[in-house]
Amino acid sequence: MLNIPDSYQDLLKDETRAYAYLATVMSDGTPQLTPLWFNVEGDHILINSAKGRIKDKNMRARPNIAILISDPKKPFYRWMQIRGRVVEIIEKGAADHISALSLKYEDKPWTLQAGQTRVIYKILPDKVSVNS
Repeated sequence: MLNIPDSYQDLLKDETRAYAYLATVMSDGTPQLTPLWFNVEGDHILINSAKGRIKDKNMRARPNIAILISDPKKPFYRWMQIRGRVVEIIEKGAADHISALSLKYEDKPWTLQAGQTRVIYKILPDKVSVNS
């Protein structure tokens, strides 16, 4: 993935099971933070949420975001911050995507809630910083 040092690429791999913390901006300019699952496709970080949630509304209105990914073995000592932008929002395939993420993190398929629309957000990193 672009701009990410080779020594931190392992945090993006599925087998690492690292969690991400997504920062979005509320309409009043205050920050909003959410822990979440993620995976990577090419140069993009993919996250998934239900349509209509706070992070969904924030990313649609203000697509500039930040993500912190920490090493599950050393969360306070090894992490990277990614600042980027939501470049695409996709509904098609989002139910399958959240199920794949659930298998990655919880070893079981996701159970969709009735009436819920899942959404994939493709995030393109602009700036990456690591603690070193």
